[in-house]
Amino acid sequence: MKLSERGTGRVTEGPEADGRECTGVSATGDERNSVGAKQAFGWLLVVTAALGLLGSLVITIDKFELLADPGFVPACSLSPVVSCTSVMRSEQASAFGFPNPLIGLVAFGTVLGTGAGLLAGARYRRWYWLGLNLGTLFGAGFCMWLMTQALFEIGALCLWCVLVWVATVFMFWHTTVHNLRHGVLPAPRALVAAVLEFPLVVPVTWCLAIVMLIAIRFWSYWQTFL
Repeated sequence: MKLSERGTGRVTEGPEADGRECTGVSATGDERNSVGAKQAFGWLLVVTAALGLLGSLVITIDKFELLADPGFVPACSLSPVVSCTSVMRSEQASAFGFPNPLIGLVAFGTVLGTGAGLLAGARYRRWYWLGLNLGTLFGAGFCMWLMTQALFEIGALCLWCVLVWVATVFMFWHTTVHNLRHGVLPAPRALVAAVLEFPLVVPVTWCLAIVMLIAIRFWSYWQTFL
């Protein structure tokens, strides 16, 4: 397994590259062709996936309650602006012909299992890491599309949705950082070094941009609390 070291772009070999101790025992072919991860990244996947799964589960339950009873009002519908009801009744809430949160239940459940496996010492092949990166990229892109629809088309905000957006952003970016660190994603050494040196800049800036868009879009509403 190869890994670009933090801040140097240098490539190192061996199990110590992913945080495992070197025991002096030769790695098997499967180990050489697979990539593990540090405990911190495993926990990040578990926590973000759990938050995304929680948000998706609550939205799914409320969606089916709403389908069964059109007069049902979800607990997160607090005002005309902070209104899960408006979001759930929109066409965008079923972009693929079925409720969007069902995708989250499957996707976040998969990521949760991946993170739990990493905490138990699992190692995954490069194709799996690439697939996880593509999946989280799709998730982040889909969440951003849903955000623009909620803010500028539907004109309402679902707080559970916001939780899912933030969890997906961190999940996607740190999966990308992991893949850059281990050479799964090829990139210039300078770029890899910069990403590893400041891993939180992108997701924090991204989430602050989301907060800013929400603040600007509904500024007249937020002013009523001042």
